[in-house]
Amino acid sequence: MANFNTLDDLGDIKGKIVFIRADLNVPAKNGVVTDTTRIDRFAPTLTTLADKGAKVIVTSHFGRPDGEKKPEFSMAFIVPELEKATGKTITFVDDCIGPKVDEAVANMKDGDVIMLENLRFYAGEEENDAEFCKTLAKGVDIYVNDAFSTAHRAHASTAGMAQYVPMRVAGRLMQAELEALDKALGNPVHPVAALVGGSKVSTKLDLLGNLVKKVDYLLIGGGMAHTFLAAKGIPMGEGSLVEPAMIDTAKEIMANAGNCKIVLPTDLIWAEEFGEGQEPHVASVDALPAGKVLLDIGPEATALFIETLNECKTLIWNGPVGAFEIKPFDTATNAIAMAVSELTKEGKLTSVAGGGDTVSALKKAGVKKDLTYVSAAGGAFLEWMEGKQLPGVKVLEK
Repeated sequence: MANFNTLDDLGDIKGKIVFIRADLNVPAKNGVVTDTTRIDRFAPTLTTLADKGAKVIVTSHFGRPDGEKKPEFSMAFIVPELEKATGKTITFVDDCIGPKVDEAVANMKDGDVIMLENLRFYAGEEENDAEFCKTLAKGVDIYVNDAFSTAHRAHASTAGMAQYVPMRVAGRLMQAELEALDKALGNPVHPVAALVGGSKVSTKLDLLGNLVKKVDYLLIGGGMAHTFLAAKGIPMGEGSLVEPAMIDTAKEIMANAGNCKIVLPTDLIWAEEFGEGQEPHVASVDALPAGKVLLDIGPEATALFIETLNECKTLIWNGPVGAFEIKPFDTATNAIAMAVSELTKEGKLTSVAGGGDTVSALKKAGVKKDLTYVSAAGGAFLEWMEGKQLPGVKVLEK
């Protein structure tokens, strides 16, 4: 894991100007926040800094305004929720650079908090423009990145501006993410399992190639398992999600797995059609009926996956093993989630999960809070699992 500073390394910061890059790109409808998870998880960083007497500047992006000032993407509506989560009075500034910001910062007292307007109102943010970086960094004493979910993007506020600031540290949420990920893949307790689901091998090719080098067991579910089964010579039929162009790649991954044992489903659940109310049927992978839709792994495969996890000390999970959105094709994902929950609560397993569908599946199964750590990041979590260097993490290295 990269050696990085945290809020605990700052010492006396009273009167210091602290720029925080948060991720407050929250779900919203009609100007109302519908899920405060990102706000709640960010709150400890803000309160820690403000309580120490720093002059705190909170920044983020919201939506995709494409470098233009569009009122519908203003972040003003987030301020009340952030005040509620932190117990702090927060002054909103309707710009992120320029005279309004300069004046607001000049008028700040120790412990004050201001929140700037959407960073993506300026094209320089996503372009990582040098002048925009320097403008954001002007007068800033400490740069805090608390937005792991945007750490895979080399934007001005996530990476570029940091080089113009004397001190760079990870916020509480960033710190928690990096420490959890280190436990999962950086310096894990073996045996280590990776459970990967989802529909396509093509979207997770780099991920699978990296994991077989680092884990002891690679459990593959979801539609991507169909391609691996086809690569083993098993006829999958029209109702599968086999990617013909990826069959040779799947063969290569299996051939180069080394000491990593790849675990594939031994049976699958099929139905006549995709959708609610369909009757589930179980079939061995070598006896799949033609023309049926494959929607989940079967009970034998579920038991095999859980049995494998019982032998492991660490798990990293990305992707459900079936069409978890539709009952009863959430059965296998729910069963595995419950098993992971119990193993974690018993202290037998360090479990780290991430990715949008994975988080939704864990929440649906009612076990999200039971795992060791659940990352709210999507692309950044995936790229980290792929072994890629994240710009927003690299800038925090000592």
